[in-house]
Amino acid sequence: MKLFFVSLVMMIIVGVSAMAQPRAAKVQLYLVPDHVDALYKTGEKAKVKVMATDCGMSLNDVVVNYEVSEDLMSPHITNAITLKGNEGEIDLGTMKQPGYLRVKATIEKDGQKYWSISTVGFDTEKLQPTVTLPEDFKAFWSSQLEAVRKIDLQPTMTLIPERCTDKVNVYHISYRNINNTRMYGILTMPKADGKYPAILRFPGAGVGEKSGDIGHAAKGAIILEFGIHGIPVNLSGSTIYSDLNGGALASYPTYNMDNRYSYYYKRVYLGCVRGIDFLASLPQFNGKLGTFGGSQGGALSIVTSALDNRINATVAYFPALCDLEGYTHGRAGGWPHVFKSKENCTPEKLNTARYYDVTNFARNLTAPIKYFLGYNDLTCAPTTTRSTYNVITAPKTLLIGENNGHW
Repeated sequence: MKLFFVSLVMMIIVGVSAMAQPRAAKVQLYLVPDHVDALYKTGEKAKVKVMATDCGMSLNDVVVNYEVSEDLMSPHITNAITLKGNEGEIDLGTMKQPGYLRVKATIEKDGQKYWSISTVGFDTEKLQPTVTLPEDFKAFWSSQLEAVRKIDLQPTMTLIPERCTDKVNVYHISYRNINNTRMYGILTMPKADGKYPAILRFPGAGVGEKSGDIGHAAKGAIILEFGIHGIPVNLSGSTIYSDLNGGALASYPTYNMDNRYSYYYKRVYLGCVRGIDFLASLPQFNGKLGTFGGSQGGALSIVTSALDNRINATVAYFPALCDLEGYTHGRAGGWPHVFKSKENCTPEKLNTARYYDVTNFARNLTAPIKYFLGYNDLTCAPTTTRSTYNVITAPKTLLIGENNGHW
């Protein structure tokens, strides 16, 4: 079990590093908090050292424009300093409540603008979510799971010979889900006889082809990589994914959000749980199961683990769909930032969101979880991901990337 958990954690390193990272520019702007962990007590002032370089050489007498804001909120400080003696200092002020302050600094060199951000936290271990837990939350999901489990799984497995290796077989799989739909994915499985642990690997947002995780399967794990949209994930060379991304599925996270029984993610959440049933049907599965994912995938990792106690270990990095209604309380809300628009803040949508908010699922986790967040994440704000982590009562470990954005 310990080795199994270690393999899941190693997938964090691979998963995070594989996402798009910012390329280093010729001109660099450095922002360094005066606390080495970028953490402060409420009421304590935070300061950031500033330095700019051009091809590694310090820039002097350059003007740095900056703005300070609470996480994803509008700036409440706008100012500028001139670097003297190669560096300067920005006073961020403080916060009276637990949360995060962010500074965005900009310089101009040879007609081109360069920017950098730095985020610091205040008593973040005390940060609590804003979302309320519906009284019938567990009853609602119990009834939905009971209904979906009455559906015959009818699984399919189609070998993809051109993707197989000497150690791993690769399959395009599917199984039935609610509303006469199917879930599709890529299954990678060791060729050698034996029984193996399995990992459910969930996707980030969007629509796309899945290639399968051959590398980790070769080390002795069965891995099911999902697509969530009810369409095949092996259509290489097709424009269907880009067409759907820009068309019919462009705004899928908001579809039917005014009704908890027909919201888009209902089919997704239930289909993820049914993935456990699919894996359990494989004779090669040894009963040990973990979930893994980042962003939307991190959300699905937590949700699936909370809905089914067959999960033994959970990995989630910067999960989406956390504390969605934060915006209605004057602070950052989770991706997809639905409630940043006042037009969406209807009683119906807010009520539905509470049944799908990852924070409320996190409260019910029992399996051990490894959890990663980045302070500079502008997509899944640390206010939302940290407050969600704080309500987890299962055994947990937090990994922090003080300079990590959404990658």
